[in-house]
Amino acid sequence: MLTLDYQEVEVKTLPLRIDGRIWDEPRETTIEPGYQKFAEGSALITVGSTKVLCAASVEEQVPPFLRGQGRGWVTAEYNMLPRSTNTRISRDRGSGSGRSQEIQRLIGRSLRSIIDMDILGERTINIDCDVIQADGGTRTAAITGSYVALYQAIKNLIDEGLLRTSPLNVPVAAISVGLIGGELMLDLCYEEDSKAQVDFNIVSTENGELVELQGATEAAPFPWQRVTEVLALASRGIDYLFDRQRAAILHV
Repeated sequence: MLTLDYQEVEVKTLPLRIDGRIWDEPRETTIEPGYQKFAEGSALITVGSTKVLCAASVEEQVPPFLRGQGRGWVTAEYNMLPRSTNTRISRDRGSGSGRSQEIQRLIGRSLRSIIDMDILGERTINIDCDVIQADGGTRTAAITGSYVALYQAIKNLIDEGLLRTSPLNVPVAAISVGLIGGELMLDLCYEEDSKAQVDFNIVSTENGELVELQGATEAAPFPWQRVTEVLALASRGIDYLFDRQRAAILHV
């Protein structure tokens, strides 16, 4: 188990960022649960200028490969609306773009990591993430918001007597860290992300357990010794996101 310890982050003074934040400051985040009337669970998450609508739909069946095993399934789809960016993008058709498929697999893996499929039983929860406005960090926002939508869907199943106990083990959230001008920055907006030499996406549970770490360099290789700095910085922002999730589910 890898524990994210924010005490490892050094204290330093750097110029203010594009949007006025300091280097280790996450963007202001709000999560509005129950945003869609007809979905079993839903949430609109706003991270800075990024907005993602997350919906959870329950089906009383599972994919063929799980039938008869008494276990459930959670899967996700991700899409960006045509004017979620500064210029129009075409709608995904069919199975979606390679990028969308990569992101929706990440969302699905992240949510499956924190749910007991045996307790869920033979039902599927489909998570739909639609990016309304994209200003960086759409995949991390989708994971953080989807947890709240999933929580609401599970609560509804319990309230309806279809589940006796919650299969959710622990909250999960995600945030980005990037290297810009040789300095690590937390929770990149689009303009920062487009200039980053290295970009990481970190998915963690509330217990400080790492679910997934994605990283790629656009320039020189990144020293593996500095990955602990990345995780320590990410933990500070993720703690804030768990606070936002807790505030949201109080209204579910």
